[in-house]
Amino acid sequence: MNSAIKTHVKALVVGGGAVGTSIAYHLAKAGWQDVMLLERDELTSGSTWHAAGLLPLFNMSYATTHIHKYSVDFYKTLEAETGLNAGFSVVGNLRMAQTTSRMDEYRLYASTAETAGVPYEWMTPAQIRERWPLVNVEGLQGAIFHPTDGYINPADVTMAMAKGARQRGVVIERKWQVDSYTWTGSEWQVGVTKMVEKGGNLVPSEETAVITAEHVVTATGNHAQRTAKLLGIKTPAIPVEHQFIVTEPDPALVAYRQQGGAEHPVLRDADAKWYVREERGGWILGPYERNAPARFAYGVPDSFRADLFPLDLDRIEEEYMSMIHRLPSSETVGLKDDFNGPICYTPDGNPLVGPAPGLRNMWLAEGFSFGITAAGGTGYYLAQMMVDGEAEIDMASLDPKRYGNWMTTEYAVAKNEEAYEHVFILHHPDEERPAARPLRTSPAYDRQKAAGAQFGHVNGWERPNYYAPEGFDDHAARSFRRGGWWQYAVEEAKAIREGVGLVDATAFTKHTVKGNGATEFLDWFTCNKLPKVGRINLTYALTSAGTTRTEYTIVRNAEDSYYLVSAGAWTAYDQDYLLKSAEDFMAKTGKLVIVQDVTTQWGVFAIAGPKSRDLLKTLIRDADPETALSNKRFPWLSARQIELGMVPVNAIRVAYTGELGWELHHPMEMQNHLWDALMKAGEPLGLKLVGARAQNWLRQEKSYRAFGNELGRDATPAEADLPRFIDLSKDFHGKAAMEALGVRSKCVTLLIDGPDDADPWGREALYDGATKVGRLTSGGYSVAFGKSIGMGYVAPALAVPGTKLKVKMFNELWDAEITEDSPYDPKNTTIRLDA
Repeated sequence: MNSAIKTHVKALVVGGGAVGTSIAYHLAKAGWQDVMLLERDELTSGSTWHAAGLLPLFNMSYATTHIHKYSVDFYKTLEAETGLNAGFSVVGNLRMAQTTSRMDEYRLYASTAETAGVPYEWMTPAQIRERWPLVNVEGLQGAIFHPTDGYINPADVTMAMAKGARQRGVVIERKWQVDSYTWTGSEWQVGVTKMVEKGGNLVPSEETAVITAEHVVTATGNHAQRTAKLLGIKTPAIPVEHQFIVTEPDPALVAYRQQGGAEHPVLRDADAKWYVREERGGWILGPYERNAPARFAYGVPDSFRADLFPLDLDRIEEEYMSMIHRLPSSETVGLKDDFNGPICYTPDGNPLVGPAPGLRNMWLAEGFSFGITAAGGTGYYLAQMMVDGEAEIDMASLDPKRYGNWMTTEYAVAKNEEAYEHVFILHHPDEERPAARPLRTSPAYDRQKAAGAQFGHVNGWERPNYYAPEGFDDHAARSFRRGGWWQYAVEEAKAIREGVGLVDATAFTKHTVKGNGATEFLDWFTCNKLPKVGRINLTYALTSAGTTRTEYTIVRNAEDSYYLVSAGAWTAYDQDYLLKSAEDFMAKTGKLVIVQDVTTQWGVFAIAGPKSRDLLKTLIRDADPETALSNKRFPWLSARQIELGMVPVNAIRVAYTGELGWELHHPMEMQNHLWDALMKAGEPLGLKLVGARAQNWLRQEKSYRAFGNELGRDATPAEADLPRFIDLSKDFHGKAAMEALGVRSKCVTLLIDGPDDADPWGREALYDGATKVGRLTSGGYSVAFGKSIGMGYVAPALAVPGTKLKVKMFNELWDAEITEDSPYDPKNTTIRLDA
């Protein structure tokens, strides 16, 4: 039967927790006047009600740091706007370190925090003891303190955001469950059912309605799997048990406070894997222990509402005992209450925020393991994406499409349990987590492993990071400085500069684009001139806001047939944008554009170095092998179909390392045959196997921008300082917006005189004297210059070769100098080396 519920809205937000109410609030604040929020139960009845309410600013992600900072600042304004006290206790957040490695982690994070304007202070054990005498500082090396941080009442802040949303015209409806989503081609029809109480359960009534919405946002928390099934998509958002306990009042704490002692900050002993804060004279302990299980992998039972799981004290015994060690007065205090509830996770611990894969005007805000901290900022930046077309920061790292259709429930369960366990485990920039691996392997995986490959993973693919001798321990080699792997990456980089190396680039994303509209489409879709048949071009697809959406190498095989290569981490992300853009083009022009993902059909080996031609000409089958790879017959930036032994190869003369080289795109099923042939032919030439880390250093020596680092949705190709790849004589998607933005900052390459035992990671702040003027987006070591190297963004006035700056590393400022673009071989002499 029909209901009186409103049935036509501009935006429908599904989910009434902290994240959903924030999104509704910020959409209304951004100017959308017809917004409605639906909650199947009561506001805060999901994970919000049993959250501990912590607001940790600490995060290694640039985007997530901005999100958390906005939340902390925003929550402080809510009472003045709504009259409701959100219960924000600004007591600070003290992260203690028991090891020098943990202090190095904090030093790296601190520089990242500076790029986002997050304040912090350093504290010694003696300073901690003096300020908070109940804390046992035995074994501590120091701490980082965030004075603006603290904790908040999750229900109160949610209700304050809900009131603020209502004041701005948002309609909030409780006890309505979404049962279906149907896209009509221009809007969503959302089938909903009124829920009623029956015997303590929430059950569907006969009252139903269909709500028509231009846009839908799902913020369904623990119900993300049900949401995904209704939408016909996959999501890795699956809850993991998180338990915390509340003690009875601690007499020593009560006395300390009665004597005028300041409230303790949120205490985090990361090496002991817990957080602690005060609660009504006692303590709340929240551990991140081993073996916490995932729950509701296939959906939340209808009977589960604001419920909890039984506490498993045995599982957290180690963390409980370490709390007693750090707070000795808590040893005799009894337990007052306990909570063990589901908290949604994703494989990398970051939420899923952005457009849903394959769907129009459907937005996801799922998988929040730190939902209270992220709620405010998520609402703010997602509203920017929906209302303005793009956020002011690059949100690609949180995009839901970073996990493709290869992902399964079992994979997500294993990785989410791992992500939970790793909350307080050292987050080395070179860390590689082992769960659910290996999964996606190229045929040569076993050969590479036998040769000493130490693998990383990108988009599920196993990819060699570097090669090491038998018995080498990759885990033990990790460091915030130059890890044990560093020397091997140096040798690999030198081999490409001086001889010849082989890099497995099979993980590259590959698409074909064909049809009578392919040329016209790609000419509009990308900002550079299209190549001629048999040639290649580097180009960029822009967002509607004029910033960089994707980088492509385009190979033109025929007049209306193209082969596109893009970053391996972004296959589903790139495919979704390509398909939707092609659909829009075909609807507008009536011409045919066929887009196909061929990533798993083609393996890729990159052969690079001064001796690369010598290697390949021993294998090429041609009437004149001596000239087949010459500049005349196979010039730089061209593509040819060749035969290497018995393997047909689509060869592209390009090298991400900046040396003479070719990418060998080959049938995946023939990869092992080609590998063996290359290894045999390369042996007399000293062929070196090379991993991704050395390649990353080498591309910085050539100032080659990388998507997700220098290239992203917060900067235009012009700001990335790539004018040679922008054809302003033609019209292309995002051109007007790009020109309107101008050049707000500019990408530069810097040579850095850093510490003897460390290189930048690409997360560090840049200074002009004592003034912060920019940030690094990449970092590493240069074998050509014998010092550290980095790339980053500064104000255009500073982006001049010879400008002296400073880089913040390990809490010190180190000399850096902006170089010319492509400091190694700026005239591309080695790349053009002739036979």
